[in-house]
Order: sequence, then C-alpha cells, then structure tokens
Amino acid sequence: MKIKTRLRSYDEVCAIPACEHVRPYRPSRALSFLMRSLSAFDLRATGFTYTSKNMERAGNGPWLVLMNHSSFLDLEIASHMIPMPYNIVCTSDGLVGKEKLMRKLGCIPTKKFVTDVKLISDLKYALHTNKTSVLMYPEASYSFDGTATPLPRKIGVLFKALKVPVVMITTFGSFARDPLYNNLQKRKVKVSATMECLFTPDEIKEMSVADIDKIMDEAFSFDYFKWQADNNIRISEDFRADGLNRILYKCPHCLAEGLTEGAGTKLICHNCGISYEMDELGRLLATSQETKFSHIPDWYAWERSCVKDEIASNSYVTDTDVTIGMIVDYKALYMVGRGHLHHDTSGFTLTGRDNKLSYSQGPKKCYSCYSDYYWYEIGDVICIGDNDRLYYCFPDKKDIVAKVRIATEEIYRACSK
Repeated sequence: MKIKTRLRSYDEVCAIPACEHVRPYRPSRALSFLMRSLSAFDLRATGFTYTSKNMERAGNGPWLVLMNHSSFLDLEIASHMIPMPYNIVCTSDGLVGKEKLMRKLGCIPTKKFVTDVKLISDLKYALHTNKTSVLMYPEASYSFDGTATPLPRKIGVLFKALKVPVVMITTFGSFARDPLYNNLQKRKVKVSATMECLFTPDEIKEMSVADIDKIMDEAFSFDYFKWQADNNIRISEDFRADGLNRILYKCPHCLAEGLTEGAGTKLICHNCGISYEMDELGRLLATSQETKFSHIPDWYAWERSCVKDEIASNSYVTDTDVTIGMIVDYKALYMVGRGHLHHDTSGFTLTGRDNKLSYSQGPKKCYSCYSDYYWYEIGDVICIGDNDRLYYCFPDKKDIVAKVRIATEEIYRACSK
C-alpha cells in the first residue's frame, strides 16, 4: 500500500487550512460487503478459523471491539468476525488521498499518540446515534517484537463513558505471517483468532478503573515468538530474518548499535562479526560464540534495559538528519525537504527549512511514539506532532526507529513517577 505525496514548500503547507471535523458515517453496506469479499482471498490462503467465548454476555450490540495489532491482515480478520455494521478507529494518514471512500467504509480518523478530545465524542456518536459497533486497536501501533505494546492508562474511563459491552479479538499467526520488520514479505502460516466478551456495561459500572486496566493488561499479554515455538509453527521461508536488524539493532557481544544486518536466515554484526542463525521456529543460535539471546523478545527487552540505563544516567540522545513529510489535511503527504531530529530526555526537537521549521515536543506529551518500518513503502519513519500538523521524519541514520520508540516510552515512565 502506498500514500499520495506532493512536493511543497514548508510555507505552502503551513498556509493550508485545517480540515473541518466530520462526524462518523454509518458504514456503507456495499463497501463493507466488498471488503469482506476481497479479504476472503487472503483469509482462505491462511486457513483462517476463529472461535467465540462468552459472547452471549455481549448481547446484540453495539459493541466496542478491541483487537491486538500485528499486521494489515487484522482488518480482514475483523471483517469476518464482527457480525454487525461497525466503524473503525484508524490513523489519520489512512485517509490521505481517499477520504470519502474511507469514511464511507466507516473509518473514524485520529492522530496516533496525540491527545484527541473529539474522539470520545465520535465514539459515542457511532455507538449511540449510528447504532454501530466500533473497532479499535488500543495499542495504536503494530507490535515490533511480537509482544504487546504499551496500552494507555485509565482506559476504563473510556469504557465507563461509552456504556457498551467490550469485546476482545485476539489473533494467532497474524504476526508470524507478516511481521512488521520483514518488509511486507508474507510467510505461509495458518491464522486463527478468538473473540470474547471482556466486560458488560454493568460490570464496567461496578469496577474500578485500576481493575479494568489490570484486566486489559492481561488480555493484551502475549508473546508470538513463544507461541510459534510452543506450537511448532515452522516458517521455512529463506527471508525470515530479513530486516531483523530493525528490532535487534544492538549487538549483545560488542554493544555496537546500528551495525547488525538481518538477511536471509542470519543476523550478523558487522562490527564484531558475530553471526546468529534464525531457525524455522523463530529462535536464534550463535554460530561461532555463546548464544546471548535465543528468544527475540528477550533480546529486545535487553535493549530496553540498556536504554533505561542511558536515561537514568542522562546520557541518552538520538540525532539524525531526516527527510520530512507533513500531514495537515487528507489530500496528501506533503514532502517539505530536509531537516534534523534530536531526541533526549527533554523530548523531541525537529528543525529544518532554513530554520523556518522548529517544533519541540516535551517528554510528557505521550506515553509512546508513532514509529513504523517501511511506512507506505517509503521508509522507516518516526512521527511527532500535534492536532495542527504531523511531521513524518524519515531518518538517514540506520535502525534507530525501535530505540526512539523504546526511549519515548521509558522517558515518559521516568517523568511520570
């Protein structure tokens, strides 16, 4: 999938008027049927099956449907599992170049990791005026390492405001089939899902927000590499380690960063020469030295601990030149030229266009960072911004996206203590 782009000067983009807020559409039945029909081809190829649990508690709807986010296949899975019309909370860039179509499909755009006070009102409108269910991905980003990404705190406040049953869809195999780091190369993996009613409105009313958060954390607790090994899910494609350096960017042997390379079935550090083989069950084995980490999420967790140490010692910093795209409306991603992105414990600073562009974002702005790999087939991206403008930064520096997201989360936690 690609996104419509236009070359514009920074001044021209700043002069573009903001979009007017639009209430959620009731989804077009024809478009919903078309999406379901087209997605059937992908799901048939994966041997997709699903089961339901405790769904009698949810009634006939509307529901708030929550789903973990592993790959684009998630949307196709939802189209076959949700039995009534539903709106979809999606990232605002998903409407660029196709706003009318996406709204008719039922999309409710929001800016990832930007406070959106209108979203709750839109959700209420969809649920109680349109009488449609709502599909939402509370993680807001794809999983990098096959484990859950942080959830927003006090999500129970939202549930109490909406007053509808909360349903959870959990997928199995979606990540293994198309992990984000692997350059959109799909593997032959069977996919399944479960659907369960987590809360009824009466239960939400009686429970504390803290108790709801605890149950949500448990519902979004998973490890897909462990699931793969435990269930003997063999991935024989010879490109399974392509791009693995995006998440395993730091060598645990020599501690060099940005010098690992995932290619074929191997992950190699070009600083010390250590080589790891990724087997068909997703495990890593060093070919010439002691294996430091055989489980990919353990390696990623170690990288997080290293970032936490840098933050504690106030030595964390990321600096890189970037190519900058901006979104201010739904017509295009406006490419405005070159700039520089700086990130440390004080937050983000983006400068560019002969110092006309200067944007700063403090460390308590949000609990995580919108970052992605091979975003719309352009490149790895870090997105920052506010309700007026979003800045999509494509870094020159290799394999920093994961570290920046980890650092954003850990700096926020440190500031929130």
